[in-house]
Amino acid sequence: MGKTINIQPLSRIEGHASIKIQLDDDGGVASASTHFNSIRGFEKYVQGKPAEEVTRIVTRICGICPWHHHLSSTKAVDSCFGAEVAPVGHVLRECMQNMAHINDKILHFYFLAAPDFVMGPDADYKVRNVIGIAQAAPDLAKQVIKMRQLGQMMMEKFAGKVIHPIAAVPGGFSKPMSDSQRKELIENTKELLEFAKFSMAHAKENIFPNYLEEVTTLGSITTGFIGTVEDDGALNFYDGKIRLMKPDGTFQDFEDIDYLDYIGEHVQENSYGKFPYAKSWDEGFSMDLAAPKGIYRSNCLARINACEYISTPLAQAELEEFRKSFGRPAQHTLLYHWARLIELVYACEKTLELLMDPGICGKETRFDFTPKAGRGVGHVEAPRGTLIHDYTTDENGLIEKANMIVGTTHNLAPISMSVEQSARMLIKDGKVDETILNKVEMSVRAYDP
Repeated sequence: MGKTINIQPLSRIEGHASIKIQLDDDGGVASASTHFNSIRGFEKYVQGKPAEEVTRIVTRICGICPWHHHLSSTKAVDSCFGAEVAPVGHVLRECMQNMAHINDKILHFYFLAAPDFVMGPDADYKVRNVIGIAQAAPDLAKQVIKMRQLGQMMMEKFAGKVIHPIAAVPGGFSKPMSDSQRKELIENTKELLEFAKFSMAHAKENIFPNYLEEVTTLGSITTGFIGTVEDDGALNFYDGKIRLMKPDGTFQDFEDIDYLDYIGEHVQENSYGKFPYAKSWDEGFSMDLAAPKGIYRSNCLARINACEYISTPLAQAELEEFRKSFGRPAQHTLLYHWARLIELVYACEKTLELLMDPGICGKETRFDFTPKAGRGVGHVEAPRGTLIHDYTTDENGLIEKANMIVGTTHNLAPISMSVEQSARMLIKDGKVDETILNKVEMSVRAYDP
């Protein structure tokens, strides 16, 4: 066999991973694999803990998306205890869920993905980062930092904690929103919406047209998709049915409590992470590029493929333009970046819609509950995909068993496939340079793992 190429660590991702590319004697790619190094162990950590305490523990799973774990966990505990959720508490949860999406999308697009497009994939790695962007476009960089900080502080001022939240509780939300807080949040969200509109327009004019070849070739694979939709098929980040879409666009909708009937979890020797697959398709599991089996993708591209429409006007207009250009379901991996900006617009619009209703300031934000034995599943759409928390409690409300499928986990198999596709397409006759290796990394960064 020829030489081995290791990319370790992968740069500009929200975690830890590495890539191993094995060349054959002719300098072509014999194999390429992605190694996911992190092991969380929270399914064991939470056993024996009071379920209402677990909603605060699981925020430590991810420092980037703690709110989504907090809310998915709280919904699972609601279900375990049969707790009715106060209507105002439900709205406050959904508002926080959408606010958290705003901050996350700004972080990924500008801090992690943008250097590949602003500086160029062939730029020196010393400047192909957020510092390089700040030097090349200082006014834009200042605006990005301002908007990111604004989004974070909005949540902290109201909910108390933005990194490790404790505000959602079984039966609702721990505190009401005052009218003065609501009005301030409305003005802040309007500012973020203007920035989202700018980001969308700027990318369509100055970024995506310059990299159409990379967008339509790099890491492109054909898979199914997963996302959450309302009863009429509208996109929703907080609540609804889970939709599992095949590559041909046909789909199955199901309640989260039934997810084990549709999703299996495969174990790979080279990864601590489990590889979910669509077992309801009766295909088994295979990452063979020529004939994949049971493979689907999550995250923003998956969601805008799965949904019938988006309920907010500006995001719906962007979705229609996107589908006119790329169809449904769109398969090109780098389109994740475009989809992420559509969702940024939606998250701002949806947050504003929820805040415009004065009813969000109702005082009864939670209903009482009684810990008891039961099984509950809660899910939300985390930025990186459909996030599922599954708990079983004993008669004292202590966790007996837990299973979690984290958003990124759905994408472990597709990421590996995209890396292999990129490596085979780019590496010929043993010729490898920094630009080629960065383009292989770009096919991972699109998923924002």
